[in-house]
Amino acid sequence: MSMPRAEYPRPQFVRERWMNLNGQWQFELDQGVSGVERKVYEQTSLAGEITVPFCPESRLSGVAHVDFINACWYRKEVYVPAEWLEGRLLLHFGAVDYEARIYINGKEAGRHEGGYVSFTVDITDYAQPGVNVICVYARSDVRSGKQPAGKQSTWYHSHGCSYTRTTGIWQTVWMEPVAKNYLQKIFLTPDVANQGVHVRAVLADYADGAAFKAEASYEGKPMGETETKAFGREVRAFVPLSEAHLWELGCGRLYDLRLTFGEDSVQAYFGLRSVALQGPHFVLNGKPVFQRTVLDQGFNPEGIITAPCDEHLKHDIELSMAMGFNGARLHQKIFEPRFLYWADRLGYMVWGEHANWCLKTNDGEGLLHFLPEWIEAVERDYSSPAIIGWCPFNETDMDTDPRVLSATYHATKALDPTRPCIDTSGWVHCGDTDVQDYHDYTQDVEEFTRNVAVYASGKKGELFPKHQSEYGKKFPTTLNKGQPVFVSEYGGIGWKIGHTPGDAWGYGNNPTTEEEFIARFKGLADACLDTEGIMGLCYTQLTDVEQEINGLYTYERVPKFPAEVICPILSRKAWNED
Repeated sequence: MSMPRAEYPRPQFVRERWMNLNGQWQFELDQGVSGVERKVYEQTSLAGEITVPFCPESRLSGVAHVDFINACWYRKEVYVPAEWLEGRLLLHFGAVDYEARIYINGKEAGRHEGGYVSFTVDITDYAQPGVNVICVYARSDVRSGKQPAGKQSTWYHSHGCSYTRTTGIWQTVWMEPVAKNYLQKIFLTPDVANQGVHVRAVLADYADGAAFKAEASYEGKPMGETETKAFGREVRAFVPLSEAHLWELGCGRLYDLRLTFGEDSVQAYFGLRSVALQGPHFVLNGKPVFQRTVLDQGFNPEGIITAPCDEHLKHDIELSMAMGFNGARLHQKIFEPRFLYWADRLGYMVWGEHANWCLKTNDGEGLLHFLPEWIEAVERDYSSPAIIGWCPFNETDMDTDPRVLSATYHATKALDPTRPCIDTSGWVHCGDTDVQDYHDYTQDVEEFTRNVAVYASGKKGELFPKHQSEYGKKFPTTLNKGQPVFVSEYGGIGWKIGHTPGDAWGYGNNPTTEEEFIARFKGLADACLDTEGIMGLCYTQLTDVEQEINGLYTYERVPKFPAEVICPILSRKAWNED
């Protein structure tokens, strides 16, 4: 059996020596959540097997257990070469949902809370030359209200726009040896005005005066380098570039970057581009760009939220671009770094979002379970040129404490002042935001066009799109003149083809003919493209997901309508484009 997801999982921070630990692991459910007490981590075997990195609910895992999983255990024996313990030995997890404990040779080596971000455990003091036993304990409770779970269903079955759950390991697990002091994380900030890139590197330990070198190249040609020395646990440097190759939509020109610190060396990359908001415009490299984005859920039939292969991630972006979209809202899920890699390479802009659904945000406790993971996500993905903005929350409810949104917004801006941030997409806002955004699933083109005009007008008042029904009557929409306006969810036109579950779900009344679908799709898009003051649109959605039939493609990625019909509707010039 070939290694599943064999590619290096962190393309912007690559080391040469590493060991992919995907494949067959021993596996066991722990529905009584008693395994820690029973010391399962000391057992010599578990009851079953699973294929990592696919979650136990998925078919690709070989388990396909779709009922609630309160907790589960993984076990794998791994051979560690003696020379890998001469420095430090790191064990990496792409993502484990939701609370994870890591045991090495029967001893707890680390913990992590958060089901959507990567984490690392230094296992040097627990490992030994030769065979080592790794045990992973994962616990999850999407019904608790105390964890961001995104689109995971809190019912036994999938329904509406809630889908099959994900528990445990769902991204690549890998191991790598590093020097005793090493590069822990990097932040790359492109600087178009000064034709260079700012590098900030965080070190594992203090290293005053230690040498650091950064070398940039483009398509194999040297572009510039710099040398400096560490101060404390940080290194900051600026690398001037001899040639400017801008990262643009549809053309992700990427520079390679070699970083060397002591005995540690990392291969990275970056894109030279600038993003800004100017009046009603989103501006890329100094020019207004209309955001033609699509809602991307990142689900698939075989792996649920884990792509079956690396090519699948690239293919989803290509499918989107074929329909005329130039980007996406990465919806209710923190996407894996390999997806961002392909977005970076293809010149595809995305909004980074968290999976806040299922989390209670009516008091400060919600913030305690949300913000630490969100900070990890922003730090991990900061250097991706494809990410042009952050939107931590989606459709926060009537009882949301605005301080939760405000605190998250300001934390995001403190971590990353280079990108715009939307406090929450749709529904209840806190007032602290860089963009005014609205969700409107009105299916009548004339009514939708009138609504969009109000959104763009900057007049204060209340507007209650029909799709919000009773919700709309309870929270006012305050329009802030002067900020860009984003119609960040609309459409959702249901269209069923092929085999779809009997409880197929879509927004509003579904068209009865293909001609009616196309006319509605065009009318809704025209309203956004032609209304002065609108900076972008986000159509719901790229693909069907399980019972939801709002996609332009089926769940299996079959186009419902020819790209040559949809693409011209979206790709024509908008009101603010030359």
